[in-house]
Amino acid sequence: MRIDLHSHSTASDGTDPPAEVMRRARAAGLDVIALTDHDTLAGQDQARQALPEGLSLITGMELSARLDSHSVHMLSYLPGGASPELAAECQAIRDDRVRRGQATVERLRDLGVDVTWEQVAALAAGGSVGRPHIARAMVEAGAIATPREAFSPDWIGTGGRAYMSRYALDPARAIGLVRASGGAVVLAHPGAISRGWRMPDETVAALTQAGLAGLEVDHPDHDQAERARLRGLAAELNLVATGGSDDHGDLTGHRLGVDTTSPAVFEQLMALAAGPGA
Repeated sequence: MRIDLHSHSTASDGTDPPAEVMRRARAAGLDVIALTDHDTLAGQDQARQALPEGLSLITGMELSARLDSHSVHMLSYLPGGASPELAAECQAIRDDRVRRGQATVERLRDLGVDVTWEQVAALAAGGSVGRPHIARAMVEAGAIATPREAFSPDWIGTGGRAYMSRYALDPARAIGLVRASGGAVVLAHPGAISRGWRMPDETVAALTQAGLAGLEVDHPDHDQAERARLRGLAAELNLVATGGSDDHGDLTGHRLGVDTTSPAVFEQLMALAAGPGA
């Protein structure tokens, strides 16, 4: 049984529609896929309607949080959907993504990059706006050769010349909102120092006390040493150790299934998500 608990579609910053993500997931030999778009469940219905035979869909999203000016991504598995309070917070986050995107475009234009908000909005196609959409617009404008180049100090990387902060939740509050919705939270790519920051172990321990369910251990941005370290931390804190591809379609080379979650861990996570008060 092959299980990928981290993927994205055009409902946020992936390049493929939810239905196509489902088709690719089955073609990659997956039995279970979690669609975890940023701060939205908007792609879930389309994905469910397009499910190929033999593939199961887990409802989820990657919820935006912030701790001491650092971005924290929280994979939230929500079998029963989002509560009104969580849904309202997600709407606030998505609204501020638009403000941030517009401000980023203006800053890039000040820096001589010929991008427009209309380009970015067209690339987002009604989905949750993210920096990858801006990066793709920068490629179209000829400012950079690949989207990855945008995520540097020169451009829109954290702390970069055109970087703009945005509204996000306190991690402990995010966990509480997901648990109140009957869901479970796994910390996404916690050891990916290429993203600018690695959460200290003592902070992970504090979030465990707040109800964190797991760590995403097997992720393309984690080398083998980091995976071993995180697996040990998860065992020490009694957290589940999950895996996922963090696939974004063309942006990440269509890598669904490159990292997966074991069936035993998946059962543990789903039991936590289905538990009283989650």
